[in-house]
Amino acid sequence: MLKSITTLLTLLMTSSLTSSIYDIPLVDIDGKTTTLSSYKNKVLLIVNVASKCGFTRQYSGLEELHQTYHSKGFVVLGFPCNQFAGQEPDDEKQIKNFCSTKFGVSFPMFSKINVNGSSRHPLFEQLIGPDGHLPGNIKWNFSKILVNKEGTAVERFGSLTSPSSKKLRTRIDELLH
Repeated sequence: MLKSITTLLTLLMTSSLTSSIYDIPLVDIDGKTTTLSSYKNKVLLIVNVASKCGFTRQYSGLEELHQTYHSKGFVVLGFPCNQFAGQEPDDEKQIKNFCSTKFGVSFPMFSKINVNGSSRHPLFEQLIGPDGHLPGNIKWNFSKILVNKEGTAVERFGSLTSPSSKKLRTRIDELLH
């Protein structure tokens, strides 16, 4: 418990000093500390995901989107979140296994985080917090935040927007060119 609190405080203090989403400390699905620095100059779709949600089938569409645009400089990033009706109760190992075996997910996944409230992860605070480019709480699982090559959040898409949505794909195309 003390280690978790210390880690969280370190992440919060470090992130408050960063000016870029690429510098914010993250933990990947395998428990390794990392950042988004390897995704500089790429278009990102940041998605809060959950394994036991009515929208969970969107994993397939997100994987297809990732495969379609990855070679052009696009990356889907999945962030499991248990803040919406407890629909992501599993641990990271179970989440990774579920996503890879049931949906063939190959896009980067990260450890579970909070996307709203006082314990909102610093990445989401920077993207959608009061001082972010797209302020406002996430409404439900599988909300999508589109980030341009400069690391700025440029558009939000709700859970009802399918990864195959023409509007979403058009915006991705625009940002890639």
